[in-house]
Formats: sequence, C-alpha cells, structure tokens
Amino acid sequence: MTTAYWVLAGPLALFYLYAGALKGTRSPDRLRPMMAWVDRVPLPALRALGTVEVLAAAGLVLPPLTGVAPPLAVAAAAGLVLLQAGAIAVHLTGGDRRIALNLVLVTTAAVTAGLATGL
Repeated sequence: MTTAYWVLAGPLALFYLYAGALKGTRSPDRLRPMMAWVDRVPLPALRALGTVEVLAAAGLVLPPLTGVAPPLAVAAAAGLVLLQAGAIAVHLTGGDRRIALNLVLVTTAAVTAGLATGL
C-alpha cells in the first residue's frame, strides 16, 4: 500500500509543485499559452491558486515522509480532488472542452486520498 501511495503521490506532488510555482510567479501573459483561462481569473486569485497547489504538494509528501500528522496527506489529496472539480467547471463554462488532463488529475488525487487513509 505504501509503495502504491508513493507511485501516485510523488508525480502528483511534482506536478502541483510545478504548476503552483508557475501560477505564483509568472505573469498572465506568460501563462496564457498554457492556460487559456487565466484571463477570466483575477491575478490575486491566480496567485492564491498557485499557493494552494504548492501547499497541497507539500501536504502529499511531508506528513507521510516525516510521520508527523499523516492524516494531512488525506486532506491534501481530497483538496486536490475538489480543486480539479472546480477546474473542470471553469474549463467547461469557458467553452474549453480540453479536460482530459483534469480528469486524470482528479482520478489520481482520489485514488491517492484512498491510499493515504492506510498510511
């Protein structure tokens, strides 16, 4: 069970660390080629989203790694499920039908949350 958790949580954490860092540091002009929806979100919300993603990445890795408050990994993974549910809604309401990555991320986060309950 622990190996399965790390196989999913590791890449998921790396993805969100990278995506969150981009949202937290890059201008909307530099993000637009990758994220067409940035024009519909205020800059402070974009920065907050990046911060949440970086914190979630830390929440997936640090509690199980250190043994301190392991239930936080469940909360981080569940939070990412909610985040991706919102992301899918933002994409669909904006007319963007490219949600395949979001579906993969929401599924991976949900399975990770389930595996984290056994840590």
